Parts: sequence; C-alpha cells; structure tokens
Amino acid sequence: MQDKNIMQDILMLEKGVCDLYMHGAIESSTKNIGNTFKSALDSSLSIQEDIYSNMEAKGWYSTEQADQNKIDTLKQKFTNMQ
Repeated sequence: MQDKNIMQDILMLEKGVCDLYMHGAIESSTKNIGNTFKSALDSSLSIQEDIYSNMEAKGWYSTEQADQNKIDTLKQKFTNMQ
C-alpha cells in the first residue's frame, strides 16, 4: 500500500473519530462527560488538521479556491432566511 493511500485512510478514520466525539458531546448526560468529549474532539480536530496539512504539503490533498460570486450568492441566500 502506498503512503498516500495510508494517509487517506488515516484521515478518514480521524474524521470518523471526530464525528463520534461530536455526537458524544451533544448527547452527554452530564456536564463532565460533555466536557470530556469536547476535549477529545478538540484534540482529534487538531490531529485531523495535522494529517491534512501533511497531505497537502505532499500534494496528496488539494482544494480549490471557491468562486467569490458563489460565496456572495450563498451568503445573501442565508442572510435573507433570517
């Protein structure tokens, strides 16, 4: 298995972990449990960011710059909904 594939798998797993921690924080029965999940989520998000940054540096994960017109259109749409 190539390094790129391994990193993609790790990134997907970390995103899944973030999702689980987020739901744990939302569904917590006590403040202490909620804070524990929030702390774990914060740590996991940091790890996810590091993985993404490493992949981006190697050219394995790239994003496109969003078109400003599309951003403005969506912003206006959601502003009108308020």
